[in-house]
Order: sequence, then structure tokens, then C-alpha cells
Amino acid sequence: MKIEFAPLNIPLRRRIQTAAVLQWLFSFLALAQCCLAGFVLLALSDWWILAMLYAGWLWLDWDTPSCGGRRSQWVRRCAIWKHFRDYFPITLVKTMDLDPRNNYIFGFHPHGVLVAGGFGNFCTEATDFSKLFPGLRPHLLMLPFWFRVPLFRDYIMSGGLVSSEKSSLSYLVSRPEGGNVAVIAVGGAPEALDARPGALALQVSNRKGFIKLALKHGAQLVPVFSFGENELFDQMANPSGSSLRTLQDQLQSIMGVALPLFHARGVFQYSFGLIPYRKAIHTVVGRPISVVQTPSPNEEDIDALHQVYLQSLSELFEEQKENYGIPKDRHLQFI
Repeated sequence: MKIEFAPLNIPLRRRIQTAAVLQWLFSFLALAQCCLAGFVLLALSDWWILAMLYAGWLWLDWDTPSCGGRRSQWVRRCAIWKHFRDYFPITLVKTMDLDPRNNYIFGFHPHGVLVAGGFGNFCTEATDFSKLFPGLRPHLLMLPFWFRVPLFRDYIMSGGLVSSEKSSLSYLVSRPEGGNVAVIAVGGAPEALDARPGALALQVSNRKGFIKLALKHGAQLVPVFSFGENELFDQMANPSGSSLRTLQDQLQSIMGVALPLFHARGVFQYSFGLIPYRKAIHTVVGRPISVVQTPSPNEEDIDALHQVYLQSLSELFEEQKENYGIPKDRHLQFI
């Protein structure tokens, strides 16, 4: 394989953008392991008392990820996220105003490999979420497992990440004063295994838990489609039924975490590596679906609203796709 090296005269701003993405990638792939190892080493050192004090704090703070988290505006507004945004670049597109007196569930599609658009738009202020949607506080839901890792949990909460437990979602969308936005990557870990350039298959047909909670608490549903999310990485071929896909599915069912074998470009060369491609991401926030609060929704209620949601998501995609380079004959596939 011929290696294409990066030219030496790349502008400094582009090098800073790559560094910003590299630290984000490290935080997704290795920071949790480093935090856990550091905590264990601290507990075994002469400074073990610090580890014990933190363990006590962790016990007292155990439920915070399920009770709205603990965000830091300083972290969300940190300058590094603007460089992260400009690498791709990432843009947040508003189609209409949202009333801050309501609570919302944003259904984010597609999941992609690492939910780059979801993170950039809803865990930072790099794309001006607070200016576009004044009075609303976005929270991106993440697997509960990650909030059990010492120190790492505090870092991810600072950006607005919260646990994806049902109790966490219920806490957010049941606030009587409104203003909360729960962002759910509906396709979850299984959809990440199909994330590759050109993919338009969404794991949503049997995903109805968020629909039930929207009905229960009267939260408005908003479909969100992130154009370009699947263009950032390639994956090893893993068609359904293959030995690789079977292994991935088994590991996902055991661990709850998808393990896509993805690749893209490197830092100093463009032929291989784990750095995402420089592909634009346009995250479009659709029109809200009004939901009548139903404290005890039955299956018929859930199925009816689910169909309305799928229709709204499909309409959003069809209305916007040509603006972002998707041919007329390409359509979403719900699986």
C-alpha cells in the first residue's frame, strides 16, 4: 500500500484542529482506562488517603449522572472545541424555534461510530446551541457503565453527558419548569456496527422506550438527523451473518458496548489510522412533535406515536438531503 504523507506546509490552524480531534479521540478510546489505572495506582501508593477520600465522594455522588449531571460552562465553552468543530467542520441547523417552557427528547440519527456530531453540538458550545435555542439545556445520554469510572465520570459530566438509564431520562423530561433537552442516539451500539460512508440504515423500528417515556411525561419529540455522521470512518466488512459480525454482536450483548473495527487517516499521513476524515457534519434539528401526556400509555398509544415519529424523521431527511449532497433516489431504511 502506498502511503500518502501529509505535506510539511500545512497551516498551523489545521494542525491545531487535528490536535483537538486527537485529544477527543483519546478521551473516547483510552481516557477511561487511564483514569481507572491512575486511581488504582493512587490507592496503592503513599497517597492512598486521597483515593479513599475520592471513593467517599464517589459514593455520595453516585446518583448525580442520573439526576441531570453536573455540567461546567467553562468546559463546554473551552476554545479547544472550536478547533474540534472546524476540523470537520460541524454545523448545527435550526429549522424552527423551540419553546423553553417545554421539555424535549431529541432523537439523534445516525449514531455513527463515535457520535461526533452529537458530542460537538450538544456537549460543547462550539456550534452555539444556547444562542440558537435560548433557555434550553442539552444533555447527551451515554451508557451508565462509563459513569462508574473514577475521575472519567466527572470529566464527561462536565460537558453535559448523563446516564442513559430510564430514571435519568425521566428526571430530565419531568421537570415542571421545562427547558431540558435529552439527546438520545436512538440506534445505539448496534447501529455503530453499520456506520460507514453512504450508510442510511437506522436501527429505530423496534426502539420505542423513548417514545413511552415521552408519552408518560408529556415531553415533545424532535427528530434530529446528522448529515455526514457516517462519512467519518471506514469499517472492516462485517455483513450480517459473518463471523466478525457474530463476534461483535456477542461482545455487544455481553458488554453493552459496540466494538466497530474502524479506520480512517493518521496524524502525519492520510492512508491509515484512527483520526476521522475531514468530512462536514450538518446536524439538522427538525420540527417538534406535540405529545399529549399519558401517564400509563398502552402499546397502541406507543405504536401510534412511534409511527408519527418515523414519519417526521423521514420527512426531515427528504426535505434536507439535497442540501447536503445526498441524491434524490437515496432514502432512509428503518430496521
